[in-house]
Parts: sequence; structure tokens; C-alpha cells
Amino acid sequence: MKTDILGVGFDTLSPEEMVHTAASLIEAGGFHYAVTPNPEFLLAAQKNEAFRTVLNQADLSMPDGIGVVYASKILGRPLNGRVPGIDFADGLMAWMAQHGKRLFLLGSKPGIAEMASVNLRQRHPGLTVCGTHDGYFKEDAPVIQAVREAEPDVVLVCLGAPKQELWMAQNGPATGAKFMVGLGGALDVFAGQTERAPEAWQKAGMEWLYRLIKDPKRINRMAKLPLVLFQAAGARLRGK
Repeated sequence: MKTDILGVGFDTLSPEEMVHTAASLIEAGGFHYAVTPNPEFLLAAQKNEAFRTVLNQADLSMPDGIGVVYASKILGRPLNGRVPGIDFADGLMAWMAQHGKRLFLLGSKPGIAEMASVNLRQRHPGLTVCGTHDGYFKEDAPVIQAVREAEPDVVLVCLGAPKQELWMAQNGPATGAKFMVGLGGALDVFAGQTERAPEAWQKAGMEWLYRLIKDPKRINRMAKLPLVLFQAAGARLRGK
């Protein structure tokens, strides 16, 4: 049972429970995918029905954005807290390394996934990265074939929203992978090309402010956070 936040459903689970659930889905077989909606996703989903449908059909949906958590509190149906997709992936890869699962990295600029692969295998000894592919492709078929031939259990899909979510839902089953998760710019972080906020900022829910200070051009994106809160307040007043 998911919790509805402005039209998008979220799983009310702790970070550890998210990883445990993903592991169970992988072991169950078949194809499954996870999404990591933030405030930008919520606003985009209001205007893009296909995107909203794909988000709500995900097997696992985690609140990757403090604005989503604040909105849930305003609505009177609080989530368990923020679950950053990059932290979820880190926990999942630790489990994969222990259980002999295979990982494929898809997305970002040419060369980034390969750099991320080196770092991730150092961080998680025993992790098998069975393939990589950049995100600069025009045709899906060759990418689907590349993933299928690599025979991964899990694919990190880092193509940016909503492309990555639509791609997973449409093409995931054909790849033979058991689990996919959309992670935006995570490969750049794993590759060491983008710096995350210090842990203290993360724990305080202020990672968004750190990124804004580092990159003031993000101001238009960050402006969407208070808009989501205003919408949540309006929905609460209307009894929705």
C-alpha cells in the first residue's frame, strides 16, 4: 500500500527496508523497477500522464528529496524520511556483492560508467559489474541487446527524468534484467566527477542547499521545492 503525495505513490519504508524489498524482488525473478521521485518529479507528473503512470506502477518508490518528505507531513500522511536513491543503490550493491549478483551501468557521458565501475568495485569488493553503456544513444534496440548479452541482475539507469523511468518501463522486460532503478546523475557521483554534500548537510536535509551554493544555476530547479509545499498545503485545506 503506497502513500499518495500529490498524485504520486510512495512506499513508507526505511532505507534499510527499501534495500531488503529490492533484494526480495530480485530473488523473486521476473522484471521489477524502482523510482526515486523528488519535487521536480511531482510537478512534472502533473503535466505528463505517461510519466505519472510509470511512477505509480513502479514496484518500489522512494522519496528522493526533502521537499517530498515535508509535503507528506503537511498532508498529514508522513513518510519515514528521505531515501536518497544514491544511498539506496549503495546499500543494494553491498547486498549484491555478498550474494554474487551482476550489475550493469547505463547512462551519463561516454567513459563515465566505466570510471564508476572501477570505483564501485573498489568500494564493494566482490561486486561484479558485467557491462556499461553511455546514455548518448538514439536507438533502444542496440542498448537492449547489450544489456541482455551482459545478463545482469540489476541495472542502474541514469538517463535523467522522465526518460529513464519511461525507458525502464518500456524496455526493461526485454533486457532480461530482474531489477532496474532510475538514478539521474548518480553515475557522475560514483565516478568521482560530481561531489556530494558533506554528510552533516545530508543528515540535516540540506543537500539541496549545498548543491545550490556550489551551482547557483540550479536556482530555477530549487524554486520548485516551495511550490510543492504550497500545493500540499492547498490540498490539505481542501481535504484531499
